[in-house]
Amino acid sequence: MLKYLLLVVSVFSTAALSNVIHEERSLYRNIIVDETRDLRCLKFNTKSSQTSQSCMYKNDPDKLVFNYTKLTFASLLVTENPKNVLIIGLGGGTLSNVIHELYPAAKIHNVEIDPAVLKVARDYFNFIESDNVTSSVQDGRIFIKRAAIKKQKYDWIILDAFNGDYIPEHLLTKEFFEEVKSVLAEGGVIAANTFSSSKLYVHESATYHSVFGDFINVSRPNRSNRIILAGVKTMPTQAQLNKRIKALAPRLKKYDVDIKAISTYMQSTKNNQNWPANTKILTDQYSPANLLNF
Repeated sequence: MLKYLLLVVSVFSTAALSNVIHEERSLYRNIIVDETRDLRCLKFNTKSSQTSQSCMYKNDPDKLVFNYTKLTFASLLVTENPKNVLIIGLGGGTLSNVIHELYPAAKIHNVEIDPAVLKVARDYFNFIESDNVTSSVQDGRIFIKRAAIKKQKYDWIILDAFNGDYIPEHLLTKEFFEEVKSVLAEGGVIAANTFSSSKLYVHESATYHSVFGDFINVSRPNRSNRIILAGVKTMPTQAQLNKRIKALAPRLKKYDVDIKAISTYMQSTKNNQNWPANTKILTDQYSPANLLNF
């Protein structure tokens, strides 16, 4: 009973400290920006839940807040010096900002379906745009289809159209992953922010494997997110990993990214295929992602 009372007090205390500084209804969702002490967060409010999409410390905006954003930088252990980066799903623009600081000469293109999210990122989260950092308001799949027609290539593709409890079904199918693969440059990597549990896990894993072959899971124990690193043809040797960790560690420290620790969370499916061989693959005709995610 005491634990319950403490929990109730904690919840109400946090709510009381939270201050909504912006709220609007976009074409797709209810958008909220709130602040709790030093923490400013972008949240999507749906019928079932309120999920934080992006957060930043106002007094230390370089420091990353979310575990998954830190894990995404495992990508740099399997590909080096990205020159063309594509990010599907903007949030507050955190990933784009950090990548731009790390690789100022790289071309970074962000794709976000909701124009209101782009405006909020600009107004409240210091989202950087420049000649090298550009944005499109468009469905991610349509953008990739058109990029394929134009024969554009990206050496780091980040799939982050994830709102905490849902990924759009058309961005989880074999056909979509084949389209993504067609715009991946030689030696590049795809980093997907997705689920580490739920009934969807095995179907999603089987679908990635059907297109890319063995991939790398990056996840911490007892966390709801995993990062899938796909499209990697040759896994670096331990000596190469050590060299990259040594080079990246001081550069990533300011963002609170411990790349050495993150390297220990990487596990190839080559010797750890943890889904049944007969798992049904998600396709444009069969993609009940919203039903499997529980």
